[in-house]
Amino acid sequence: MNKMHKYFKKIVILIVFFWLVLFVLIPNLIIIVTSFMTKDDTTLVKMVLTFDSYIRLFDPLYTKVLLHTLSIAIFTTICCLLCGYPFAFILVHMPDKLRFISLFLLIAPLWTSSLVRIYGLKIFLSTKGYLNEFLLWMGIIDTPLRIIYTPEAVILGLIYILQPFMVIPLYSSIQKLDNSVIEAARDLGANKIQIFIRIIIPLTLPGIIAGSMLVMLSSLGMFYVSDLLGGAHNLLIGNVIKNQFLNIGNWPFGAATSIVLNILMGMLMYIYYRVGNLMSNKVGL
Repeated sequence: MNKMHKYFKKIVILIVFFWLVLFVLIPNLIIIVTSFMTKDDTTLVKMVLTFDSYIRLFDPLYTKVLLHTLSIAIFTTICCLLCGYPFAFILVHMPDKLRFISLFLLIAPLWTSSLVRIYGLKIFLSTKGYLNEFLLWMGIIDTPLRIIYTPEAVILGLIYILQPFMVIPLYSSIQKLDNSVIEAARDLGANKIQIFIRIIIPLTLPGIIAGSMLVMLSSLGMFYVSDLLGGAHNLLIGNVIKNQFLNIGNWPFGAATSIVLNILMGMLMYIYYRVGNLMSNKVGL
């Protein structure tokens, strides 16, 4: 029985290893090699080594797009955290039946394609959409608001898509809170604000870091949200990569841009990891 168990574990490990090599390692190696190649109008890529694609990334145009992408990703993460933390906290303290329904309503949209939901949001926010019609009917505005094709629309779309990825880790962390620690702090004279800042936030920090990382890293590459809600004047770095591969046909530059984006994501993950360890050590977790 033990031998069968060992063989089964080895088979599973080999399958996972083969899957990672075939669908993760090899495609990434191809992207890395392509980024050092030269564009060719006939074959898309010519086997001539060059660093031109990486040098081109220092162009102020692409630097501006990268900074714009980072600013939108950071703002989206902050908004999701500010909205998601109270919701997750309330969710934990709901009655069981109501909590189940709320969790279902939170997760249910994930069963639908995010692209379809963005199309629905675009119709809702358009000049002749339901939101403007409602505001006009209420007399709050005199003329329809222009929301679509603005940075705010892109941020709203990202929040709409990514909010569950913030709430779920926060819900898991808040659910694991030890109420005896909070009661002890209350007995020692701590008020609600002190308990929240000095106890609840440090204890739920893993959920904050996990949710923030999921939202920020996901928002960096969601080019279709910017395509549908932002227009040509609100490009994200994901739009640049998509355009280079599908529209312009400059595969080396698209590959170089994607490599830089992956490096940026890796740096953000490392920063989150270091900050998490630093805060955990500070509060003695």
